[in-house]
Amino acid sequence: MSRLTSGQRKALPDQDFAWIDQHGERHLPIENPSHVRDALSRWPLTHFDTCEAQEEARKKILAATKKFGITISSTDDIVRNHHDPPSACV
Repeated sequence: MSRLTSGQRKALPDQDFAWIDQHGERHLPIENPSHVRDALSRWPLTHFDTCEAQEEARKKILAATKKFGITISSTDDIVRNHHDPPSACV
C-alpha cells in the first residue's frame, strides 16, 4: 500500500474516503487501487458510528473496486457484508 503523508491526506477531497465519522475524521481512503485494496481488508475491522455509516462505506468501497477494475471474490467479507467483530447492523 502506498503511504499518504499528512499533507497528501489533507489534500484529498472528502469523496476520496469511504467514511467520515461523526467528528469529521476521514477514514478508509479510496483514491487509488492500492488504497481501495487496503480499505477492502480494513472495512470488516472498522468500528463505525452507525449502521448507515457502515453500509455507506461498504457501497463506496465496492464502487471504487469497479472504478479501478479490482476483482473481488463473492466470498469476500465486504461482499457478504460480514463484519468482524460481528456488527449489530447485519
